[in-house]
Amino acid sequence: MPHQDAASGSTGAEEAATRKTAFDVKIEKYEAAAKINIIKEVRAVTDLGLKEAKELVEKAPVVVRSGLPKEEAEALAAKLKAAGVAVAL
Repeated sequence: MPHQDAASGSTGAEEAATRKTAFDVKIEKYEAAAKINIIKEVRAVTDLGLKEAKELVEKAPVVVRSGLPKEEAEALAAKLKAAGVAVAL
């Protein structure tokens, strides 16, 4: 019986990994020279004002948006990378 439990445990883990539907976009670090562009991008994708967006960016590493579908999270990550951010999903 222990063999069956181990097999079902790995199958459950694989299924959970393939079912991930919500992703978080996290700023790991950013280039200081690009800070203004990064703040503009963060404001564009959130409902934050200038001051709040600036404070959020300065807290890096920090999650910008969470619970996004994979396609939307990847699109946001690409925009932030283009602005000079090291991003993690």
